[in-house]
Amino acid sequence: MTDRDPIAAAHEQWVDHGWSDAADGMALVTSLTRAHQLLVERIEDSLRPHGLTFARFEVLRLLAFSRRRSMPMSRLGSLLQVHPTSVSSAVDRLEKQGLVERLRLERDRRVVLASITTKGVEAVEAATADLNARVFTSPGLAPDQVRCTTELLTSLRQAHGDTVATRAQA
Repeated sequence: MTDRDPIAAAHEQWVDHGWSDAADGMALVTSLTRAHQLLVERIEDSLRPHGLTFARFEVLRLLAFSRRRSMPMSRLGSLLQVHPTSVSSAVDRLEKQGLVERLRLERDRRVVLASITTKGVEAVEAATADLNARVFTSPGLAPDQVRCTTELLTSLRQAHGDTVATRAQA
């Protein structure tokens, strides 16, 4: 006996209760939520040995990609599309781990920079290698499905007002 897909069963329940017009959307949203949970579990398993969460990894990766290996806290929040409090919290934890330090601009002492340390660079490179090997290279779909799904999700994000730059704009 095989287990029944609970999302397919919920879809049938939606139809049976007269909500046919919403059944496909419910299945989409529920499927996305479950897929997100499954991917987050894989990501966390990969990052845990490095003492990182995905939020902290993203901060480190962004800093490591930047030319100066530092950037204003406000710019980090904007690029990561998160609230300033979330950036501050992530940087606090990274600072306690010795992976990031806060600096002030000499020309404008009001600007606080987050700057990745040598230890931070080493940590993010190791974490990136693990994420690439354990998650990103093989997320669970064939390469053509990955590209197609990404395109579909980009359209969904745009439909909900997410700012999506094209490659030429980025």
